[in-house]
Amino acid sequence: MRLFRSSPAERRLLLEGRLAGPMPWVIAIMMFLTALAAASGLALGSAARSLGEDLAGRLTIQLPEANPVTREAGKQAIISELRRLGVIEKVEPVSDDQLAALLEPWLGDQGNEADLPIPALIDVTLRRATPADIAEVRKAVGSVSQTARVDAHARWLAPLESLLQSLRWLAAALVLLMAAATATIVVLAARGALNTHRPVIEVMHLLGATDQQVAALFQRRIALDALLGGLAGLAIALSVLALVGSRMSGIGSELLGSASLGLSDWALILCLPLFGALLATVAARLTILFALRNTL
Repeated sequence: MRLFRSSPAERRLLLEGRLAGPMPWVIAIMMFLTALAAASGLALGSAARSLGEDLAGRLTIQLPEANPVTREAGKQAIISELRRLGVIEKVEPVSDDQLAALLEPWLGDQGNEADLPIPALIDVTLRRATPADIAEVRKAVGSVSQTARVDAHARWLAPLESLLQSLRWLAAALVLLMAAATATIVVLAARGALNTHRPVIEVMHLLGATDQQVAALFQRRIALDALLGGLAGLAIALSVLALVGSRMSGIGSELLGSASLGLSDWALILCLPLFGALLATVAARLTILFALRNTL
């Protein structure tokens, strides 16, 4: 690309990037933080979507009944009623062994006792997750048992989903702040370069160079520095993300496993150095043209 290439004559006028000076290293740090924030936001968005999709149509029906015979009869009656509904995709009763396993961390082996009044549980999956479908299930269950309770999984985990969405927007705000900070760094670097090379610029003007030609010379150098610094920061960020991903996969949590990045997410992250270089180019050109118009 012509943006990142310069002629030998132009390279003799200004020292080209090659990670020279502090600006590329500062941009590398900013790109490292930006890539981590962007990856976190994209992963949290994926986790929130996965959580919403998994729980949107999931219901649990509880039948609190102390008498085991009455409890079993009521459970079978509810299952039969639910299977006649067209909105139901799957009805699965929770077995006594599964209930005992759920209660074992709190009750130990006492969860297996037959006289323990454990409510019967029925897992229900809806074809859709509309309020009308949930209301139809509640009505059907109420017609069989007045004591049965229908719990929507999405309602219980709504605060967690809201937290994930809030963290996602926080990550997006951090990315914008990093971009603003990067633009500020470029503006300061461009002004410093102008002051350093002021005699060269005066000679160029005397030889007939326009402000646009001078700005192109400086912006090309700054763009190259930004690109090299961005690539360095991205490389370190990818190493950190690979390490964090391996640790998360070892935990085996479904929620953490859903916080993954898709192909489009990785493509966006890999393009961050290019976006940073373009931002630096625009910021440098505007800064230099404004300075030349007002001082020279």
